[in-house]
Amino acid sequence: MLYTEMTKEQRKQELASLKEAYAELGKKGLSLDMSRGKPSAAQLDLSNDLLSLPLTAEDYMGSGTDYRNYGILDGIPAAKQLFADILGVPASNILVGGNSSLTMMYDTVSRALRYGVYGGRKPWSAYEHVKFLCPCPGYDRHFCICEDLGIELINVAMTDEGPDMDEVERLVASDECIKGIWCVPKYQNPTGITFSDETVRRFANLSPAADDFRIFWDNAYIIHDFMDEGDTLLNLFDELKKNGKEDMLFQFTSTSKVTFPGAGIAAIAASDGNLALFRKHMNAQTIGPDKLNQLRHVKYFGGIDGVLAHMKKQAAFLRPKFEAVDAAFSSELAPRGIGSWFMPRGGYFISLDLLDGCAKRTYELCRAIGVTLTTVGATFPYGIDPRDRNLRIAPSFPTVDDLNAALDAFCVCARIAALEKLDA
Repeated sequence: MLYTEMTKEQRKQELASLKEAYAELGKKGLSLDMSRGKPSAAQLDLSNDLLSLPLTAEDYMGSGTDYRNYGILDGIPAAKQLFADILGVPASNILVGGNSSLTMMYDTVSRALRYGVYGGRKPWSAYEHVKFLCPCPGYDRHFCICEDLGIELINVAMTDEGPDMDEVERLVASDECIKGIWCVPKYQNPTGITFSDETVRRFANLSPAADDFRIFWDNAYIIHDFMDEGDTLLNLFDELKKNGKEDMLFQFTSTSKVTFPGAGIAAIAASDGNLALFRKHMNAQTIGPDKLNQLRHVKYFGGIDGVLAHMKKQAAFLRPKFEAVDAAFSSELAPRGIGSWFMPRGGYFISLDLLDGCAKRTYELCRAIGVTLTTVGATFPYGIDPRDRNLRIAPSFPTVDDLNAALDAFCVCARIAALEKLDA
């Protein structure tokens, strides 16, 4: 029965029963974590052979350059080709770095502030205000980069097809201080939606007031399908190139949730002009990435087919966990009218909207009995969810048994918070 259709007395009885269940949960000494989208130990074990992969002289001298030594600033050719096949862009438009795409994003924003971007008239920092558009709920670490560097964040609502493009188009056309937008276009963090073809084409047709505006396209989950049939994302690089606007794109990805998050490889795809400027500044920053790690990944997978086969193994661990979340919410929250979410076909998160004003209370109730969630507000700039309703659920790390225990406890807390709110 919908909680809103219960009488006040019925809700009172329901709340009393739930508080008894909550007290029993508090006695169990739970220690369950759904706070971050980390691969489980079982997922990491899939890549263990990478740790002992032998490299011969033929491997590290194969191109005529000794990969054990200095040099090759922007990544070895075979690693560029691997990421080119993943992203669907020419290898000449790929730069391969270290283990973290987040580091590459931070560096890219930092350089733009200090030096400007290719084709821009001056450094971003020369403007009185620098602003970024932030589709939300969105990825907290994107917001943290801007906050750390003093960039103003502007909320843009997410729809079931991607960011509200009417608002994006209006804002970028009206303000030259808006220099970028953050996007996770496939299996968006945290909603799980994939941008529609129309949304991608509208990005490709943007006409910003700023000649140095950039789309930060964090394609972290481009190959992270966990259903037999995953989503398809239109290639923004190709669409921009049709319009002669390929300079507007910075696209990022990595193997962080493919092999080892702390020891993978990351890449950026961009236009020829953008990459030339990157290399100029990187000459002062680094003597080159870990080429042997790049080589290990290339040799381990053998090409894109090997990567996709590996991801099917990952999917076998992830799918039942997402199905468990969907089942729990479908049985405990939806019939009571106190939660809405989208069940994705890939990625690492489910975004749950509770009743307005219930996210913080649910979080506090969970924390008190040993269930850890992503901090309330993390999916919004400055940590402020204006409706206090959104929670990001990350089911990947716990075992299925632990996840089910956490979901049982979570649903009790969410129901308590909803009943308290309704009769406040």
